[in-house]
Amino acid sequence: MPERRYASKHMVRRARDQRQANTPPEQLLWLALRNGQIGGLKFRRQHPVGPFVVDFYCHSVGLVVEVDGMSHGDKAAQDAAKTKHLESQGLRILRVTNEDVMRDLDAVTREIARLCGVPWD
Repeated sequence: MPERRYASKHMVRRARDQRQANTPPEQLLWLALRNGQIGGLKFRRQHPVGPFVVDFYCHSVGLVVEVDGMSHGDKAAQDAAKTKHLESQGLRILRVTNEDVMRDLDAVTREIARLCGVPWD
């Protein structure tokens, strides 16, 4: 389990703002992750981790789920730096696209469950 670190007030404020501006794919995935629907695991949305805000985070299994939209094609270097930092913290990262979530939410949640080591029906 990754070490628990506390975020700066700036990062907490930034995460709170991003929670208010979720994309439709993020909203849809959140409906599938919230309230322990995957193996009873608690996921947080728009959660600060170091200098970054991640889309979804499950502390107990050290998993970050990032939903990448079309704009991420221009952000390859930023995404690589974010991934490198998160992996250096002992976290695993699953990147899915907006299209993945909208077209086959069940496949996305099945992969999340597999990475978390919990059964998925």
